Amino acid sequence: MEYIVKTTGLTKKVKGKELVSNINLHIKKGEIYGFLGQNGAGKTTIMKMLTGITSSTSGEIELFGHKLTNRSKAALKRVGSIIEYPTFFEHLTAMENLKIHCDYLGYYDEVAIKQALNMVHLKGNENGRVKDFSLGMKQRLGIARAIITKPELIILDEPTNGLDPIGIKDIRDLILMLNQDYGITFLLSSHILGEMEQIVNRIGVIDKGKLINEISIEEIRKQRTDYIELQTPNVEKAVYLIESELQISNMKIIQNNRIRIYDLNHSQSDITKMLIVHGVDIEEIQKHTSSLEDYYYAQINGGGKVG
Repeated sequence: MEYIVKTTGLTKKVKGKELVSNINLHIKKGEIYGFLGQNGAGKTTIMKMLTGITSSTSGEIELFGHKLTNRSKAALKRVGSIIEYPTFFEHLTAMENLKIHCDYLGYYDEVAIKQALNMVHLKGNENGRVKDFSLGMKQRLGIARAIITKPELIILDEPTNGLDPIGIKDIRDLILMLNQDYGITFLLSSHILGEMEQIVNRIGVIDKGKLINEISIEEIRKQRTDYIELQTPNVEKAVYLIESELQISNMKIIQNNRIRIYDLNHSQSDITKMLIVHGVDIEEIQKHTSSLEDYYYAQINGGGKVG
């Protein structure tokens, strides 16, 4: 099977408004696939359709090589998920909540429950009532619930929401371990683009309900560009001097007070000295390598050169 998830023309309308339109999604078995998109772009809507929480208006979904229908309970049992904020029976303990989840799935393995709690660093809190848990602890418990049965596909919507930097790293390490050691496929969404860049193999860029592009992180890295970024209150004079004194033309102005220079025949030091000699104030100057964030913003602003 080439794709563990495949959609064709997937569309969702509510009251005549298209939330997502004509989504052709392809997630390979064994990869970590990341959704990139602003709030309201359609990421959560797609995830809800993939997990059977909501139905599509038109189009098709294939999971594990079979078309998803209202009777596809067997396929959905092979999927673990957290969509939006994880909810629990607040008056029950973590262990009791996970046992109820397993009962629903027809999966009875208390050792697997304890193992999942240990994986998300909730060992010792299994008998604590969920109402007393912090937001981060509830997020960890949601991930534990998603991974108990070691499903073949795990869908996580903002899995690091509410976690501190240590918690974010723990979840990243957990996802990588489950992917590498157990071969579990992941579909993730996150607004932390730097975090996504460290973990995903491939991304899908979603904007205004449309899937703009699917591309591997490796391909993005091949397109990356080094550049020098300069911040100055006198942009027009700086641009004139860089062109006339250094014969550099490959640059662009961003945010009205920044110049991004792609021609690196002159060093950062050369540019700084020349501008200072001509009386141009420099607030900041740094060398950068374009990131996943740069690629994402280039895509939603109409594509074009990375950076």
